[in-house]
Amino acid sequence: MNIQIIESLMANVSEILMTPVLVSILVLFIYAIYTLGRFVSQYLIRKKNGLAYFKNIKNKTAQQLTGYPIHNYFVKNPNASEDEIEVYALKKLETLRIVTRVAPMLGLIATMIPMGPALKSLADGNIQGISENLIIAFAAVIWGLVISTITFWPASVKKRWFADEIINIRKFKGE
Repeated sequence: MNIQIIESLMANVSEILMTPVLVSILVLFIYAIYTLGRFVSQYLIRKKNGLAYFKNIKNKTAQQLTGYPIHNYFVKNPNASEDEIEVYALKKLETLRIVTRVAPMLGLIATMIPMGPALKSLADGNIQGISENLIIAFAAVIWGLVISTITFWPASVKKRWFADEIINIRKFKGE
């Protein structure tokens, strides 16, 4: 009898979690679109300022340039250690990397929660109940994967950009 109470409690809590999970997925989707726009903007700015950036590195002049956040951090903090610069770079990528990993998990959670009611509808012979729950389930996982796809590419490219900037900072310091 105690196991039935626990099962019922877990099922009820799962249903309560559905709304926050779906809202989180929606918020992450908006964040992913926003991030994609910022990424394209940063790409265009980096392309525009690329020549000036490489002249800075070659001539060992420390000037801030839009689109190069790690370089700019170094310009503001010339005595920063290499570890501090790397931690700064990781901080700049952290939210994007977390969203890339969490979105599919939330999609899976939102997929699994309606599966219980869908299976109950199947047992009751309620076809409409099955389809309603499965639509929510599959839509949620698709949204999670789309969010992850949108954020994965900028996260990967920015990681490379930041690594290049760190290498150039080492060259700048003469290491």
